[in-house]
Amino acid sequence: MSSTALVDRRARQQMLRQTVGSDRRRLVATALLIGDTVAGVGFAAGLAGAVAAIAADEAWLAWAALALTAGIARGLFAMHAQRVGASLAADAKTRLRRRATAAAVSQPLAGARWGGEIATSIVDEVEALDGYVARFSPIRTAASLSPMIVLCAVALVSLVAALILVGTLVPLVAALILAGTAAADRSRQQFAATARLSGLFADRLRALPLLLAFQATGREEEVLSRAANDVASRTMRVLKVAFLSTGALEFFAALSVALVAVYAGFNVLRLLPFTPPEQLDLFSAFFVLALAPEFYLPLRRLAAAYHDKQAAETAADRIVALERDARPSAPRPLAEPPRVSFDEVTLRYEGSDVDAVAAVSFSVAPGEAIALMGASGSGKSSILGALVGLVPSREGSLAIDGHALDNGTSLAGAVAWVAQAPLIVPGTLADNIRLARPDASRAEIADAASAAGLSAVIASRPGGLDAVIDARGGGLSGGERRRIGLARALLSRAPLLLLDEPTAHLDHLAEAELIPVIARACRGRTALIATHSAALACVADRVIRLEDRA
Repeated sequence: MSSTALVDRRARQQMLRQTVGSDRRRLVATALLIGDTVAGVGFAAGLAGAVAAIAADEAWLAWAALALTAGIARGLFAMHAQRVGASLAADAKTRLRRRATAAAVSQPLAGARWGGEIATSIVDEVEALDGYVARFSPIRTAASLSPMIVLCAVALVSLVAALILVGTLVPLVAALILAGTAAADRSRQQFAATARLSGLFADRLRALPLLLAFQATGREEEVLSRAANDVASRTMRVLKVAFLSTGALEFFAALSVALVAVYAGFNVLRLLPFTPPEQLDLFSAFFVLALAPEFYLPLRRLAAAYHDKQAAETAADRIVALERDARPSAPRPLAEPPRVSFDEVTLRYEGSDVDAVAAVSFSVAPGEAIALMGASGSGKSSILGALVGLVPSREGSLAIDGHALDNGTSLAGAVAWVAQAPLIVPGTLADNIRLARPDASRAEIADAASAAGLSAVIASRPGGLDAVIDARGGGLSGGERRRIGLARALLSRAPLLLLDEPTAHLDHLAEAELIPVIARACRGRTALIATHSAALACVADRVIRLEDRA
C-alpha cells in the first residue's frame, strides 16, 4: 500500500469515527441489540420449558408467559434500537454535510470537482453514511458479544452442541472475509460509477437549454447511456458477491442448526452411534435447538448491514478527497474604502494553459470608481475574481492599501458583489435582499429595496417584501433580478464594490433605469465595474481598457 493510500485510509477511518462519534446513543443502540439476544435466550427457555411441561403433563403457563414476555421484549428492543440509530444517523449526517459543504465552497473554481459531482458529494454521498451510523456501527459491536452470550447459554446445557456451533462458525468467518474483500473493491467501483452518473445527469440537466439550442442532445444521450450501463454492470457484480456471501452464511447457519437438531434428537432418543459425554432431556434438547438460529442471527444482521459499511467507506473516501482539494481563502477585513493596485499581474484559472489576464497594471484610489472595458475574453471578470480569491495570480503583485494580496487570501468578506445573474434563493423578497447583511433591520431592507427601484415590484406582489419567490425567481424579469442584486449592494456596508456586467443583456430602457441606481451604490466606496456598456462606464471616474485576449 502506497503512502498516499495509507494516508487516505487513515483519513477515511478518522472521518468514520468522527461521524459515529462518542454519542451515548450508539451505546444505547448496541445495548438494545444485546438485550434482544438476552431476550432471545429467555424466549428459547420459555419455549423449551413449555414443551417439556406439556410432555410431562405439568403446569406450562408460566413457561408460556416467559416466552410471550421475551417475545414482546425482543420486538421492543429491536424497534427502539432502530429509532435510536435513526436519530444518531440524522445528527451525524447533519454534521458531515456541513463539513462537505464547507469543503465544496472552497474548491478551485476551475478544478475537476465542480457542478454535479460536488452536489452528489453533499447529497448522495453523505446520505450513504446513514446505514453505517444507524445500523452497521451498533450491529458490529453487538455481533461480537451476542453470539458469545448464546454460546455460553448453550454450553451450560450441552457442551457438544456448543462445539458444533463453534465448528461451523470458523469456516463461515473465513468465507465472509473472502467475500467481503472482493465485495469492497466492487462496491467502491460501483459507488464511484453511480456518483459519476449523478454528476453527469445534474450537469446535463442544468445545461439542457444550451444542449437543445446546439442540437447536442443525441451525443449527450449516448454519454449518459454509457454511464448508466456502467453503473448497471458494476451493480450486478456487487450483487453477485453479495449473493455469494449470503449463500455462505445461510449454508453454514442451516448446517449448524441441522447438526444440532440431529445431535439433540438422537441424544434424547439414545440412538447415537457413540456414547455421548452428556445425556439431554427434552428441555435441554429443545433449548439448544431453539438457540441454534439465535447464534447466527447477529451475524445475519451484520452481513445485511455490511453493504452499508462498504458504501460508507467509499463515500468517506470521496468526501476526504473533497476536503483535501479544498483551498479555503483567509478573509481580509477592510474598514475603509481601499486602494487597489495591480502591478504586472498575470492571472490563470487552474487547469487552463492560457492566461486569463497577462501583465495588467493599474491602480484605483480609495473611493474611486473605475470601469473595466474590453472585448469578451479580455479578462474583466477575471480581475474581479482575483480580488475574492476565485482566480489565482501567477505573476506580479496585487495589493490592497499597499499590502500584497497573496493567493489564499480573499477580500470576500469585505466586498459587495453584483453579478449579471444574481443568486435567487427560495424565500421572500426580503430574505433575498437580506443575504447581503443578515442582521439588517426591516426598515433598512425596505430602504435598500426602494433605492434600488424595487418599489413597483413590491407593490405588485401580494405581501410586498414578504412575497414568496422560488429558487428560479419565477415572475422576476432580468432587470428586477439585477435590482435585487443592487439592493443587496446598497444594504451591504462593504467598502469595496465589484460589479460584473450588471447591465448585460438588458434593453436600453432597462439599462437607463439601472444606471442611476448603480451610481448611487458606488458612492463612498472603491468600485470596479466590468462592462461593455459605454453608458454605464460614464458613471465611473475613470475607464481602463483591457486588450482583447480572445
